[in-house]
Amino acid sequence: MSDVPTPASGDRPVLVAGGISDSHTWNLVYLQLLIEEHGHRVVNLGPCVPEDLLIREAVSHDPALVVISSVNGHGYHDGMRTVTRLREHAALAAVPVVIGGKLGIAGPCDEAETTALRAAGYDAVFDDSAEGVTVFRGMLDALPQRALV
Repeated sequence: MSDVPTPASGDRPVLVAGGISDSHTWNLVYLQLLIEEHGHRVVNLGPCVPEDLLIREAVSHDPALVVISSVNGHGYHDGMRTVTRLREHAALAAVPVVIGGKLGIAGPCDEAETTALRAAGYDAVFDDSAEGVTVFRGMLDALPQRALV
């Protein structure tokens, strides 16, 4: 959870999406409210987001940050495929992408899995612990804020 990105924001939204196999929504609502509480506009794509839709929306919105969330425990496997597909697009190469939540069905990702997610293209990996949420909040505080009206 180190080396958390500090993307430039301005009026660029934060894009939030559930993993392709994750049908949970409460985590996405929580993330949207948390991110908005930190002064950022959110585009919430909802659960079970196919990679093609995520890519199309990311290119369209030019987000300051893309947040992938998982509750079902398949975040590691789904997330690897998602970030690989995102990073194939030149327009998204510099956009910070993070993943968090319950990333493994057997518990939190170990260091090797976290390293693999980062090597695949994630700028940060957050577990679903209180510490993970605290570090994520710190990253949001580092983003330039936009006045919400």
